[in-house]
Amino acid sequence: MAVQMSEQAGEGTRVEMVMAAIRQRIAGRVLTTGAKLPSIRGLALALKVSASTVVEAYERLVAEGAIYSRPGSGFYVASQTAPLSLSQVGPKVDRAVDPFWISRQSLETPDTEMKPGCGWLPPSWLPEDGIRKALRSLSRANGPALADYGSPLGLPPLRQLIARRMSERGIDCPPDQIILTESGTQALDLLCRLLLEPGDTVLVDDPCYFNFQALLRAHRASIVSVPYTPSGPDIEQFGAVLAEHRPRLYITNSAIHNPTGATLSPSVAHKVLKLAEQFALTIVEDDIFADFEHTPAPRLAAFDGLERVIHIGSFSKTLSASARCGFVAARLEWIESLTDLKIATSFGGGRLAAELVFAVLSDGGYRKHMDHLRSRLSRAIFDVAVKLKAIGIVPWLEPQAGMFLWCRLPDDIDAADVARTALARNVVLAPGNAFSPSQSATSYMRFNVSQTSSDRTFEVLRDALKPASRTSR
Repeated sequence: MAVQMSEQAGEGTRVEMVMAAIRQRIAGRVLTTGAKLPSIRGLALALKVSASTVVEAYERLVAEGAIYSRPGSGFYVASQTAPLSLSQVGPKVDRAVDPFWISRQSLETPDTEMKPGCGWLPPSWLPEDGIRKALRSLSRANGPALADYGSPLGLPPLRQLIARRMSERGIDCPPDQIILTESGTQALDLLCRLLLEPGDTVLVDDPCYFNFQALLRAHRASIVSVPYTPSGPDIEQFGAVLAEHRPRLYITNSAIHNPTGATLSPSVAHKVLKLAEQFALTIVEDDIFADFEHTPAPRLAAFDGLERVIHIGSFSKTLSASARCGFVAARLEWIESLTDLKIATSFGGGRLAAELVFAVLSDGGYRKHMDHLRSRLSRAIFDVAVKLKAIGIVPWLEPQAGMFLWCRLPDDIDAADVARTALARNVVLAPGNAFSPSQSATSYMRFNVSQTSSDRTFEVLRDALKPASRTSR
């Protein structure tokens, strides 16, 4: 064991250093479950400490449950810690407002049921004809396109196309500063692996996309939040949070904010970047809803030039959630590190999905589809807002684009109670506190307008808002 103890270290410090050396070898799987540890004398000689120091270290590790003793035989590595239970990380909250609750209900509920709380479009709203056309073309492709690994950076023509699309939104980024991922979620996961250590502080909006919180829990980050306004984060509180907590990252949507539908203003964007520079803050800008916009909103990455801002996106919302493909645009040195991480965690890229996405995006039919989809969503936002207002549910704002309405329920009704009542009638809703790190959105709810067209949805909502309905669970 290539670890030496300092000559000046006290006895207590030496014991802790021996323990740390053993823990490191167990964590690195050099010593696996059931493996025999070095003898007391052998380890003492290797580390140049006394035998009593090793005895004390071993005894403490036994007390912790990291190792166990077999009398007359020695010490052995105990069973490893049980897998992380994300539901146990962070504050205990009602399961109805847990970020995982909405995802599980939305993903596991049959497509025949109503899901106003889900975060995606109905299949019939997606470019199914374009996808079928691309699949037919790919079925005639050569062997490597169908069966071989993709390069770690991802399909070059698709990265070039993404670079051109980003330039339309003012972001200057060459293809070699773009890496493809399996999804927007994987993009964020890789960035967390690269930039965070357990216990690091991360800033998010309040409210924010609930899976930001779920993913940060998985990385054992400490989450702080700042209230979000119709023009972006509350700048006064943003600066105060940076000064007090010194977060490592800020994760946000800047174009169409999820769940509020708000749009970042240029003045707020400049103030955010100025504060980020002052406090050495790295910003991850999730632009997954870019294609829903009628007119491009300000991008932090455009103002910043990808110096302090990392830009991510995917195609699951406008093209297909089955063809998992996302991307990261960042500084070149970070792309190099992300490439290594991608190889370590998923090896080659998903070439078939990338080929499919490229085929659909480069076809003229996709732009026509998006023109139609934007118009359809605009009508749905208006229609759903009118119907919600009729039963006392008021939108926080009327968004310029996108598919979400962030709404306040009447009489400060608890949205979690309404969601549980609606679920009993096979309607999946998205209660506000699932999006709020501070748990300050008790009476709010997010509605996906593309999934809220059925009259039965409003009937269930109307009934669920009645006190008798919510108290008879």
